[in-house]
Amino acid sequence: MNHLLSAFLLAYLSITQAIASTVVIEVQDDRGHKVKLSQPAQRIVSLAPSTTELLFSAGAGKQVVGVVSYSNFPEEAQRITSVGSYNQVDLESVLALNPDLVVAWYSGNSPAAIEQLKRLGMPVYLTETRYLEQLPVTVRKLGLLTGHADSAEKIAEQLHQGLVTLKQQYSQQRPVRVFYQVWDEPLITINQENLISQVIELCGGQNVFADLNSIAPRISVEAVLQANPDVIIASGMEEQRPEWLDAWQYWPSLNAVKQQQLHFIPPDLIQRQTPRVLQGAILMCQQLAQTRQRLSKASNE
Repeated sequence: MNHLLSAFLLAYLSITQAIASTVVIEVQDDRGHKVKLSQPAQRIVSLAPSTTELLFSAGAGKQVVGVVSYSNFPEEAQRITSVGSYNQVDLESVLALNPDLVVAWYSGNSPAAIEQLKRLGMPVYLTETRYLEQLPVTVRKLGLLTGHADSAEKIAEQLHQGLVTLKQQYSQQRPVRVFYQVWDEPLITINQENLISQVIELCGGQNVFADLNSIAPRISVEAVLQANPDVIIASGMEEQRPEWLDAWQYWPSLNAVKQQQLHFIPPDLIQRQTPRVLQGAILMCQQLAQTRQRLSKASNE
């Protein structure tokens, strides 16, 4: 009887292992393409600084074997092999790393490079985050693809709840007219399709250039003067406040200058589509709250 039971258990285990080996991990990326893996990815190449952050957030940092330049967060990412830049990927370097998953940025990476990787049979997950609610979903999907569903779920839920809390606290406050300045020469802002514009709305702000056609349009100084924002928030390229932000002091008729509302948010906290957007959103909501107080005080004087 014991022999029969042992034989049964052995057969059962063999069947369950065979079934487990055929289980396919399948998710849909941000372009609607299905990405299928026979097992969690163990060697991952990330083709954008933001996708590198997302992978680390999902708990898969140790599985990332290749990144592109400016992948500077978290600190460990700076020690990973480089495969070029987001707009000039070295395909030979990618192939040499023998990845079982490539995580790419649809609007930033070269379409030709992405197609070449697909033709070579590599699973490619494309990110294209245009909405705040996409971020927790992307973290969850990357968690599934890399075998970190539980840890990814915790981060995704924290991000979701953080954004919900900010929306409840600020979105119905007195509207504040916002000019978000990406750069100075040329003068660049954002329209309503940009994720940053959604952060502005979350904080009870109104993007004065929301209706422009381009997602990152070039504008003129005259257009800013005509829009007359209550606050100007700049990012730039570095972690320090850009000197060019204070050039608006030459236009004292601007409401933002009158109310001394020229603010700065480090670009990595607001311009990368990662969970750190929550930190950038908290800063922006605090800045708009300050502007709101200034406007209220001015109207009562």
